[in-house]
Amino acid sequence: MILQAHDDTVSSVTFSADGRKIVSASYDHTIRIWDVASGKQLQNFRGHTDQVFATRFSPDTNTVVSCSGDGTIRLWDINKGTEVMKFERDSNKIWDVNFSPSGRYIVSGLQDNTIRILDAHSGIEIKKLLGHSKDVLSTQFSSDSKLIVSSSNDKTICLWDVESGERLKQFKGHSDRIIRVKFSPDCKFIVSCSLDNTIRIWNIETGTEWKILKGHVRHVNDVKYLPDGQTIVSCSSDNTIRLWSVETEKEIQMLEGHHYAIRCIDVSPNGNTIVSGSADRKIRVWR
Repeated sequence: MILQAHDDTVSSVTFSADGRKIVSASYDHTIRIWDVASGKQLQNFRGHTDQVFATRFSPDTNTVVSCSGDGTIRLWDINKGTEVMKFERDSNKIWDVNFSPSGRYIVSGLQDNTIRILDAHSGIEIKKLLGHSKDVLSTQFSSDSKLIVSSSNDKTICLWDVESGERLKQFKGHSDRIIRVKFSPDCKFIVSCSLDNTIRIWNIETGTEWKILKGHVRHVNDVKYLPDGQTIVSCSSDNTIRLWSVETEKEIQMLEGHHYAIRCIDVSPNGNTIVSGSADRKIRVWR
């Protein structure tokens, strides 16, 4: 299925927890909600005054959070189709935003090298995590909400304790900025992708690089584990999506169709569907 989605690069695509909806963000300043079964657009949220870099559903799928180059984080009510809250963050670009699994907190990565944890209901800042030396590009809570993983323009990945705000570990190995970092389903490993064209898997317990996946010929822009924990999906500026076996470190399958750099991907909760967004302004749904 192909969705003629936005008027500019699609920067973020995410499935809802039930897999029935997709939320997308774009450099055209909009956030859009889509019905997976029909491909129809359900909502078009406008309010950001600059490029929207990331958007995610809340765990109950009633709310969407977004972040932008305009220095704001915004919450949107899916049912009412309205903006319900705006969190100002000075003039710093906000590169990434995510809900905690409980929906209680929001974590964001900023241009000022910091990670901010906010109360999702009040917008009050709970913690500011310091340790990266350049823009924080990617952030994610672990499934138990006790840890946060982040990646940065400083070519490092950091693991944080949410309660204390302490940096527990730092991972080094990529030779260029790390665009995206994600936990494995069991939270024993981390997968990352970089402008150095590689995907790397890190062992959290030992704090070391475990495996490296090579095959993309240009920047790798997004990466994620499938629910089985044994397969990884990635997308790249080489216009391809690739599936990888964690065990063999080999490419399993290549998906082609986008005509420009693929900026973002997500996997449905059941692992049967992939969604991708591209600089060609389209969203593609792969069964």
